[in-house]
Amino acid sequence: MNSIIRIIRRPFFNDRSYNVVFWLIGINVVIFLLAQILGPEIRHRMYMYLSMIPAAVMSGWVWTFITYMFMHADFGHVFFNMFGLFIFGLQVENRMGSKEFLLYYLVTGALAGVFSFVMYYLTGNYVVFLVGASGALYAVQLAFAVFNPHAVIYIWGILPLRAPVMVLVFTVLSLMFIVTGRGGNVAHLTHLAGFAFGWLYFLLRFGINPWRRLTER
Repeated sequence: MNSIIRIIRRPFFNDRSYNVVFWLIGINVVIFLLAQILGPEIRHRMYMYLSMIPAAVMSGWVWTFITYMFMHADFGHVFFNMFGLFIFGLQVENRMGSKEFLLYYLVTGALAGVFSFVMYYLTGNYVVFLVGASGALYAVQLAFAVFNPHAVIYIWGILPLRAPVMVLVFTVLSLMFIVTGRGGNVAHLTHLAGFAFGWLYFLLRFGINPWRRLTER
């Protein structure tokens, strides 16, 4: 058991910088632009093969647990996700190190996709198209708050919130949209799953209790 824990908690901190955030942003933007300029038929094929569709996963398309993070529905979707990744991701990558950050981003995003698949399967929603980096992005926001519990974020450039309060607000909003059914086509469960798996990652990988960091005074 101790050897397993040592493997899980093997650190990648202080490794050289590979600018992972910029690579992730670039890949997302390139895929979005290709989907727009290659015509409706190619765009449809890209969404079919890269989105996480429960029915397709049930047929073995498990790669979509990763690729769904790189597909976006429209310009606003990709812009705000990439803007958030730029704002929060750069600081988290600098703190974790590039390798650790990439592992964190892909693991939390993929697990958020798996959780979403399970929920869609249990509720009979087999033909939902899940796209977007939001699950991984919410995990990145949690990491930012854990590393910077006293940082102040200006929502829309106006409303000042401490980073832990930002996480709490986003969590409450997602829960509210789920309960009221007013979330539209936004995958709020995937957002919450991103927070949850980010939380578990800190506990298991780093031995850090996020609650203690977020409630620091």
